[in-house]
Amino acid sequence: MENLKKEIEYYFETDKNLLNSLEVIEKIDKVFVLLNSGEIKVSEKSSGKWVTNDWIKKAILLSFRFKQNTKQAFDSFDKLGLLNFDYDNPRYRKVPGAIIRDGVYIGNNAVIMPSYINVGAYIGDKTMIDIGAAIGSCAQIGANCHISALSCIGGVLEPVVANPVIIEDSCFIGAQSSVLEGVIVGENSVIASGVTLTSSTKIIDRATKEITTGIVHPGSVIVSGGYIKDDITISCAVVIKKSDAKTKQKSSINEILRDDF
Repeated sequence: MENLKKEIEYYFETDKNLLNSLEVIEKIDKVFVLLNSGEIKVSEKSSGKWVTNDWIKKAILLSFRFKQNTKQAFDSFDKLGLLNFDYDNPRYRKVPGAIIRDGVYIGNNAVIMPSYINVGAYIGDKTMIDIGAAIGSCAQIGANCHISALSCIGGVLEPVVANPVIIEDSCFIGAQSSVLEGVIVGENSVIASGVTLTSSTKIIDRATKEITTGIVHPGSVIVSGGYIKDDITISCAVVIKKSDAKTKQKSSINEILRDDF
């Protein structure tokens, strides 16, 4: 793996005209195979902190530099195809209308409703991506999550140093909500419908008055709110409480929807 990483780094920094295109594409394809299998991830947790593997993002960007546009599914014309579904060994459920781009990992017993999942994304076991949801490039979503209808999980390919959105395990993201710009949502959190979280959105804890940005602490229940500054109401997000038994009952996944393969 370390050799592949070094090769991708070298290709990314070298003038395209000085490289053998077929050799580069071969290495890019290896990265995509590893992404599809879940053997590598754009971002992973190390010693309690999320670390972004920039070299994987570089490999994805190289695919746009070296691959040619060709006719793809749904009468599209693009450099990347769609993720192949293994009908002989199905691991998850994919409903008609779901579009999953190549370079994506889908976990066991996940449910993908008609939605769009972009290159580099990771979807954990038993997670549901609901109708009309958009999962941006390189977004990382954990296990046992529910990403509700028409919600938007932001993507990031450039700048290369930018971190992707992280949704940790057992989170519920409400309908028409948006999590963008590398925000990290800690495990067991609930984001109410219509909430927008960006890297600069103030997240105010109603109980402690603590103000954070860019990270939702584990177990938080968040709704839209506002605060007054210079006689102007500014949008924010409010932690109204920590997730309790009642919250978990309302937002927990329904096991009957996740088939056992």
